[in-house]
Amino acid sequence: MNSQFNALLEKSGEYGVVYQVSHPIVFIEGLPKVRTHEVIIFETGQKAEVFAINRGKVEARTFSHEPIRVGTMVTRTGDLLSVPVGQELLGHTINPLGEPLDPSIPFTAPKVMRDLDAKPAGISGRQKITKHLITGVSLLDLMIPLGIGQRELIIGDRKTGKTSLLMTTIKSQIYEGNTVIYAAIAKKKSEIKKLQQFFEQEKIMSKIVIVATSSYDSPTLIFQTPYAAMSIAEYFRDLGTNTILILDDLSTHAKFYREISLLARRFPGRDSYPGDIFFVHSKLLERAGNFKHKTAGEVSITCLPVIEIVEGDFTGYISTNVMGITDGHIYLDANIYYQGMRPAVNVPLSVTRVGRQTLDKLSRDINKELTAFLSEYNKVLAVSHFGQELTEDVKRSLRLGEMVNKFFSQPYQETVPHKVQLIIISLILQDQIKTKEDLEKIKKGLIAAYYDRGKQKLLYDVTTAKDFKSFNTEVLTNKDALIAFAG
Repeated sequence: MNSQFNALLEKSGEYGVVYQVSHPIVFIEGLPKVRTHEVIIFETGQKAEVFAINRGKVEARTFSHEPIRVGTMVTRTGDLLSVPVGQELLGHTINPLGEPLDPSIPFTAPKVMRDLDAKPAGISGRQKITKHLITGVSLLDLMIPLGIGQRELIIGDRKTGKTSLLMTTIKSQIYEGNTVIYAAIAKKKSEIKKLQQFFEQEKIMSKIVIVATSSYDSPTLIFQTPYAAMSIAEYFRDLGTNTILILDDLSTHAKFYREISLLARRFPGRDSYPGDIFFVHSKLLERAGNFKHKTAGEVSITCLPVIEIVEGDFTGYISTNVMGITDGHIYLDANIYYQGMRPAVNVPLSVTRVGRQTLDKLSRDINKELTAFLSEYNKVLAVSHFGQELTEDVKRSLRLGEMVNKFFSQPYQETVPHKVQLIIISLILQDQIKTKEDLEKIKKGLIAAYYDRGKQKLLYDVTTAKDFKSFNTEVLTNKDALIAFAG
């Protein structure tokens, strides 16, 4: 018998016996005072979480990959399922129980514990979302703006650049001084390794906590991954740190929860998912948002859940569920991806419900101007295929539209500061950039100037204009100095 089991058995004076197993679910008789979400321990040393008590019989989900045998004794630990939280986690990849995945890296386990199943803050503890979240992705920041504290769904087919889009956002947010919690749910071990390598290569791993499970792990552990990530994000929120939480991805999470529910003999509903699948995700995502804070004034958890769909089908059960819970969605379209546009965001089918209220007047004007211009450009593009002779105005529209699309096509290693985005769009719409080569040179020059203390003052001065008209005038006045940054 396990020594920890013996000590806990003596302490609680209660034990139960496993009478049925549907791995990873075990059914137990005994343990009269056990609570839901309590951790229990078997005489073999394996642990499980109680998730239901039905007519005196206990149902628990085991964390280990090895099945429990019928007849095994079990006792209570008295602790609810929790994860260790603290600054020590930064720069590490852990599982949902707070254990490091790479034993070769020195790791000090934090002393503070947080329950995985915490209650979301009520409306009195929340603040209105008023600040713009800069993702560094020009297309998003100008066309589908997000707010700090928003819950925005990233949805699209497999291999359409969802993770790449998130990588750019993470880089940009770490430059802004925020902390990132990345929940990698049932990923291949090679994918988790690739994530780590990218963050180390970009020298930002020290600001990131990765909570990861591989597809080989127990379904119970996989199910708890996003909850553990959310609990860690709440710890940093309480410190007064703005946090970005990535849940990659909730469609896989739902599949593993369906597997657990069917093994636990829960009645299947639509697509065989259990009836409480909406509640499972809404309870999780409701914990994100913009909150009041005693010292910082306000602090946020911005949540970006990911859903993978098949052949662009928006109407799937899980995708429509999560759409109903979040404040909008960014749709990555496979057709746009195969046309070579990166990121492959379908702007007309994407929604941001609270992002536009965070924009200042200049950004709002540019958003309206761009939306109107691209709508006109798409109409002209459709007509131009008929091959009739084009007027000068139409040719100009086509040229400018092509230039805007070229600017919006952005590699995921590159983050473009918001002030640089505004200046370049103004230069394009005023027909001041003639070729794609010039566009690349000016973009690189302005990004370098933004991070150069001697040069950045001009960018700040130009973008203080109150509206689009005066901003265009300001950009034209300083055009030579701005273009000179490109060398």
